[in-house]
Amino acid sequence: MRLHRLSITAFGPFGATQEVDFDALSSAGLFLLHGPTGAGKTSVLDAVCFALYGAVPGARQSPGASLRSDHAPADLPTEVQLELTVGGRRLEVTRSPAQPRPKKRGDGFTLEKAQSRLRGHDPERGWQALSKSHQEIGEELTRLIGMSRDQFCQVVLLPQGDFARFLRSDAEARGKLLGRLFDTRRFAAVEERLAELRRGGEARVTAADERILALAQRIAQAAGPAGAEATPIAARPGEPGLAEAVLEWAAVARSTARERLDIAHRVLTGAEGRQRTARHALDTERELARLQERYEETVRRAAALEERRPGHDRCQEELERARKADRVAPALELREEAELAHRRADAALDRARAQLPSDLADAGPDQLADLERRFRQELGGLESARRAEARSAGIDGERERLERESRADDATVRDADAWLAGWDAVHAGLRERIATAQEAATRAERLAGLLAPARRRLEAARRRDALADELLAAGETLAEARERALDAHESWLGLRERRLRDIAAELAAGLVDGTPCTVCGSAEHPAPATEGDGHVDRATEETALTAHRRAEETRARAEQALGLVRERHATAHAEARDAAAPAAADGSSAAVADGEAQGAPGPSVDELRDTVDRLAAEHAAEHLLAAGTHAAREALDAAEREHADRLELRQEAERRAAARTSRREALDREQTALHDELAAVRGASGSVAAHADRLTRRVELLAEAAEAVRAERDAARRRKEADDRLSDAAFRAGFDTPEAAAATLLDPAAQRDLQHRIDAWQAEAAAVADRRAERDAREAAEQPAARPSAAQGAFETAEWLLREASSALAAADQRCGELTRLSRQAADEVRRLGPVRQEYERVARLAGLAAGTSADNERKMRLEAYVLAARLEQVAAAATARLQRMSSGRYTLVHSDARTGGRRAGLGLHVVDAWTGSERDTATLSGGETFFASLALALGLADVVTEEAGGVRLDTLFIDEGFGSLDDQTLDEVLDVLDSLRERDRSVGIVSHVADLRRRIPVRLEVVKERQGSSVRHRL
Repeated sequence: MRLHRLSITAFGPFGATQEVDFDALSSAGLFLLHGPTGAGKTSVLDAVCFALYGAVPGARQSPGASLRSDHAPADLPTEVQLELTVGGRRLEVTRSPAQPRPKKRGDGFTLEKAQSRLRGHDPERGWQALSKSHQEIGEELTRLIGMSRDQFCQVVLLPQGDFARFLRSDAEARGKLLGRLFDTRRFAAVEERLAELRRGGEARVTAADERILALAQRIAQAAGPAGAEATPIAARPGEPGLAEAVLEWAAVARSTARERLDIAHRVLTGAEGRQRTARHALDTERELARLQERYEETVRRAAALEERRPGHDRCQEELERARKADRVAPALELREEAELAHRRADAALDRARAQLPSDLADAGPDQLADLERRFRQELGGLESARRAEARSAGIDGERERLERESRADDATVRDADAWLAGWDAVHAGLRERIATAQEAATRAERLAGLLAPARRRLEAARRRDALADELLAAGETLAEARERALDAHESWLGLRERRLRDIAAELAAGLVDGTPCTVCGSAEHPAPATEGDGHVDRATEETALTAHRRAEETRARAEQALGLVRERHATAHAEARDAAAPAAADGSSAAVADGEAQGAPGPSVDELRDTVDRLAAEHAAEHLLAAGTHAAREALDAAEREHADRLELRQEAERRAAARTSRREALDREQTALHDELAAVRGASGSVAAHADRLTRRVELLAEAAEAVRAERDAARRRKEADDRLSDAAFRAGFDTPEAAAATLLDPAAQRDLQHRIDAWQAEAAAVADRRAERDAREAAEQPAARPSAAQGAFETAEWLLREASSALAAADQRCGELTRLSRQAADEVRRLGPVRQEYERVARLAGLAAGTSADNERKMRLEAYVLAARLEQVAAAATARLQRMSSGRYTLVHSDARTGGRRAGLGLHVVDAWTGSERDTATLSGGETFFASLALALGLADVVTEEAGGVRLDTLFIDEGFGSLDDQTLDEVLDVLDSLRERDRSVGIVSHVADLRRRIPVRLEVVKERQGSSVRHRL
């Protein structure tokens, strides 16, 4: 990567545009970037970093800091442009940070977003735009350079102070820098992943053991009395022998349950035999009682049947007569229908004759039909007159329509003339309304930019006040938790001390004659210790210990809660004190911000609420006014369209008026001819239609009357035929008159009722006859009375004994089945636990090895530290090549993986002194030795990082400060080493304010500090 040209505008201390020609500075290979303190030497390097990565080095990218120069005029935007060659491509990148700029309309400033542009140079087509996206430009440049921003700042912009601290720092600080440069996060992720797998495996093993213990408890519940005979399980979750103990205990419980099941089977067999004998005796007594009762019932039913015989005979005779009358029913229905039809036809004839003239009241159907045909012929001759009359009415309607159109057009012309008279004033007013709304929109946008930050500060102030109360409450809770934890700890210690004093009595309680003592080994126990007053047992001590641990956990949670509330309160306090918030735009808010900067507690909620309310009211008013912009534009467009429409309407109305005059004259001529034609046809009627209606009414009356005469004669004929058929049907059915047959008729429901009575008597007679023929009932009636109640008592006793035996057998069988099922589940759980435990042990070994806690890891090095140690060894080897040259072969940097104190090994860095042959820590070097050692380390690190990044060639390097601590001879040797970096067309820039370097390095870039801003000058 080679830098060609850098353009800086309104950036940092540079108030105007400054150009840096790196091609000219690099021509000599070694150049000096110098100037007084605070002139902006480091800002040149910041501009290079900002152009490439969109941000300055992390140490100078403080929150809220602005890259814009305070010396720059308001209309000059901040911009950095860098031209470079990287990856064989010549590129130009231009970046501008987010910055305020003057508004194009009105006063004040608006925030302009950050911008980025990337161009590439083509030998044939020149500069070509490539992208304007921040993300695309950042990804492309990072890919071509092959380094992140942190790596670039350490490799290309060599900060000597950082490497001096690196030499003197401990292994942890070195690990942070090396991890940031070489990106060893994946190895740390492996460590964390292994630790997570170990925790997960441990949780799975514990959960499996707890499931096995839960199954053991369920087996104990299912075993019932059988489980009490087995030895209880003493193992705990996680202990190796837990699974085997559970399986052995379950086998003992199953064996005992099977023995109890065999006993229950034998008891049930005896109870079933006794129950069968009692059931047979009960059935015999019940059958005898049933037959005796059946015989008595048969005798009673036979007597009742003979009492109902006369009624049965009457029902049978009445049903036979009704069935004969059913043969006459169709003729009766036909006679009634004919009589009803004749009455309706006679009534219709009377109504029709009442509407006819008196001379036609007795006319026959033929005479009425002749009159109807004559009137219909006369009605047909009026069709032409009807059309003429309809056309005359249409002409009248058309003339009325023309008159309405004339009046409407006259009103349209008058309305258009009145509206057009005020058009100029309306048009000017609408344009003025649009301009006012646009100005209000601009003001509303500015107020919206001030309102959002003010609301955030108000919300932060409210959270700050609320969290202050929570902070006090959390502090009180923590104090109480600490006091309770201290009390619990003292209580536990006191109980433990008392238990230890009486531990001999506790051990003596477990002594058994003939069994050796666990303390002295003697099998005889002549005088075992006894418990004194106030003795504390192990359970009491463990209860106190548990209470102490819970109190400690409560205290830890209270401390964590206090820390969280304190952090949230500090965050809210900082947000509420944000002096850069736009809510401090007016004078009063500025005074509040000044007070905060001097250490005041920050603005109150009421002050911020007043500011927010004022801004919100102003914004709402302006927004309401600006909301009318669209409506004003639409009103202007509508008014212009209406202006054009009214002009067009007035012209069309004038054209239609001329056409109506011609149409009226033609209609007048046609109307005169039609009036003459209709006068001859109407006669005495007012119109042809009235004359036709009168004829139509006469035709309809004549037709109705003729049809009524014919219908009445047909109905009389059908009634006579129905009378003849009814008389004949009654005679054939055996009735003297039709009236007698009608009186005998019964409806179907009545006939079904009679038939049901007859069928019921006959069915009862057949049933009684069948019962009288039963032999077993007669024989049972001759025997003594049955006693089923005594047999029932004996049977219930036997049945109760059988149920008890069955219940005991079912319970024993269910217990055996449940124990078998639970034992199978326990065996399955044990089988599943085997691979889980093996996997956990394997992962635990790997996690301990990677975390440096395993005994196999002799140096207690973490995996990430091991990888960084390898990188540090490479860096030390690369740095030694230059350090030996700078120190005239005296010093050599070596990597050390020895442990220091109780810390872990892996990132030690020592210097070997060839003059004394001793190896010592780099922190013992003098100031000048530390400088050239750190310079060698920085150059070596640059070589290793470059190789790690894919071997990207770095043709431009910068070294920042530290040369003032060297004597003349060492300075010459250091400059010789730096001069050797020019090999293969590489250039090195030294950033320093040491005066002696200006004599030794002729090519210089001077940064001059001035009142209106710094500037750069090339000294070639």
